[in-house]
Amino acid sequence: MISVAGVRGVVGDSLTPTVLIRFAEAFARGLEPGPVVVGRDARRSGVMVQRAVAAGLLAAGRDVVNLGLATTPTTQLAVEHMQAAGGIILTASHNPAPWNALKFLSPLGEFLDEAAGRALRERMEASHPRWVTHEQLGTEREESAALEWHITRVFGLDCIDPERIRRRKLRVAVDGCASVGGVAIPRLLEELGASVIEVDCQPNGAFTRELEPLPEHLGALCRAVIDSQSDFGVALDPDADRAAFVDHAGNPLGEEYTLPLGVQVALTKTAGPVVTNLSTSRIVDAVCSRFGVPLYRAPVGEANVVAEMKARGAVAGGEGNGGMILPAAHYGRDGLVAVALIAQALATSGKSLRELADEWPHYSMIKHKEQLADEPWEAASARLKARFPGHAVDTADGLRLARDDEWLHVRASGTEPVVRMIAESPTVKRTRALIDDAREALSPARAGVQPKGRRPKSAARR
Repeated sequence: MISVAGVRGVVGDSLTPTVLIRFAEAFARGLEPGPVVVGRDARRSGVMVQRAVAAGLLAAGRDVVNLGLATTPTTQLAVEHMQAAGGIILTASHNPAPWNALKFLSPLGEFLDEAAGRALRERMEASHPRWVTHEQLGTEREESAALEWHITRVFGLDCIDPERIRRRKLRVAVDGCASVGGVAIPRLLEELGASVIEVDCQPNGAFTRELEPLPEHLGALCRAVIDSQSDFGVALDPDADRAAFVDHAGNPLGEEYTLPLGVQVALTKTAGPVVTNLSTSRIVDAVCSRFGVPLYRAPVGEANVVAEMKARGAVAGGEGNGGMILPAAHYGRDGLVAVALIAQALATSGKSLRELADEWPHYSMIKHKEQLADEPWEAASARLKARFPGHAVDTADGLRLARDDEWLHVRASGTEPVVRMIAESPTVKRTRALIDDAREALSPARAGVQPKGRRPKSAARR
């Protein structure tokens, strides 16, 4: 899988040491002079992948700064902080344990845009590697201060008041997904004066739940919040660029609430445009409407959202999968920023997380996925349009159909070999009907993929 989300594959199958080394060399060849920063999540394959990537970079004549275990946003900030030539994050994010991936960073610490990613792939596929001789080999060193740089950046944000948060004396349960978020988030919270209850915070890659922080995956966190009488709980994905929250009663808000609640805090301090993707809840529309600021939507993918944020001069943005982006921190989804914004919201308002969430409209959202069909997209798209007459059509990223307070987005995933269907409306019944209608419209290409009548699960709803 090669997309704006990087290069992903199954370790030992499509993602082999040879592939890793070749991509590392091709990436190095396209950079200006300078070191390359490498960080990884806690997957069991991480050590092997790191060593293969480092070998490719060193053999291409690049110095390597090894962060070891580090969140994706920490690695992004380290590239910027060190003024490095670029960076590589080793994480398959929400993909299952057999997967790993390379996510490539520009000298700004941002994901490569589509053009740069395409050029990297062409270098890897179209030419032989350019290995250097022994006297030109790069060197490698470890760097342990990156998380400290990251937390300092978060605490320096205008919309974050660490002292006020400390006075709130929060109690927070953290589900670290047995990865790097289990190190970074507790440390952030402890420095904010919070008491932390840890759930799967040992970064050993022994995943005990599905990796996306969806409500149906957060049973252990919900129980920990109740048992510890925490103010809230937070769950991360393996590389901690996404965060989802649980209220004081152990009820998941759903990952779609992370962005609107974070945007509210940011806009309270500085008004300005907001950007999200085409698959994000209309709760964000309500927040922007209340503050009188424009909301723009971009194709799914962090690189796409960041590009639109820059074009619009956005003060906040992100994706509805729990990915908060605050340009004042950096242009990247950041679980640490999300947690700090939620802590700030509680400290400033004196309200509970549930009270804050209930201030906004309630929608029902269903996220469903099926295997990709061997069929031209144009045929499937035509059937979908015919099935939803009277809906506004957006073809910027797959097909998005919208009318009044309901919408449906159907697109091929850039991270998994599946087609994603996401729908939202004011009621569960109508949202399920949107998904069912979409599946039926696609059924000529889906016959035999999924038993007829199987109901998709609701991924985020209130």
